Amino acid sequence: MTQTSLVTSVEIPITTQTPVLAGLDPEPIITPSPLPTGETVNRQGEPPLNLTFPTPGVEPISRWRNPLYPVPFALSQFDHFYFVRPIAVDQVNWPLADYRYGYIFPGTESVHTGVDIDAALHTPIIAAGDGKVTFAGFGLQNGNSDPNDPYGMAVVIRHDFGLGNRQLSTVYAHMDRVDVVVGQRVNAGDQLGIVGETGFTTGPHVHFEVRLETNGSFTTRNPELWLSPPQGMGVLAGKLLNTNGSLLTSQDITVVSRATEISRIVTSYAYRTVTSDEYYRENVVLGSLDPGEYWIFVDYLGERYRTLINIYPGTISYFTFKGEKGFTVGPPNLPYPDSLTGGSPPVN
Repeated sequence: MTQTSLVTSVEIPITTQTPVLAGLDPEPIITPSPLPTGETVNRQGEPPLNLTFPTPGVEPISRWRNPLYPVPFALSQFDHFYFVRPIAVDQVNWPLADYRYGYIFPGTESVHTGVDIDAALHTPIIAAGDGKVTFAGFGLQNGNSDPNDPYGMAVVIRHDFGLGNRQLSTVYAHMDRVDVVVGQRVNAGDQLGIVGETGFTTGPHVHFEVRLETNGSFTTRNPELWLSPPQGMGVLAGKLLNTNGSLLTSQDITVVSRATEISRIVTSYAYRTVTSDEYYRENVVLGSLDPGEYWIFVDYLGERYRTLINIYPGTISYFTFKGEKGFTVGPPNLPYPDSLTGGSPPVN
């Protein structure tokens, strides 16, 4: 027997949120409109970093040229859509379906610390936000300008803004050519280089990372929570746990649009090499979804669990799955750390 409580549609007023600029006090907190909540229950040690960047399959739809919401954009003080996409919106520019943040490539211990955005060879790669170039060339992981570095030819930007008192950087990897130098200032949309196949990859694309506080592979966050969504589209985020409250790692979930019946599979984060957002505490994210109702399916201990969730334009819809206890739909009931809403400015 299935017990279902459907989420009802609400209108959410749009507000914008400005990221905290280095050296300035943060903006006042904007109180968001509460998201609808509902509940459905259906009874049916940190490893070493070893990066590889294969090229996965493609997303099963082609309408992906919506303009982005202007950055910064957020309906809630907990959201932080601060960055434009590193491939221009007149190109295919969404994360590849089979290799998102936190994914572990089959047969390896390689956990993906960013997203791969498919693009033709020599497509321009653009800056996701204003800042200063702090790295350009080979050797991002291995150092010493190593031409065999897994990131290949890469660029790192330290941005002029952060989250609270914590600095933000972005990484652009696998370039064929770099067009900037260390110390150069860039603005969002400036060309950094062109798409290539350098480093550990089997096809042309840009590997994009968001790093919070320190510039290291273990400080990454899921870029799909930071990149501005296409206008009219929203983001799904969730936390998958077993019945005892431990994280479900590398757990597939199926997301199906009720309107179009298009089905997507997304996998929860693999290891602690990747880090959840301090507010959402998520371990699965699926961005760039058309608004509307979606079924979420999880197979757990031989039974299939499902819930219905609404995706709203320009915001994050959130769910929690707790094994045999089923689903809860609604924002996480967690305090937001003070360190991310104020404090000392980041060091330049």
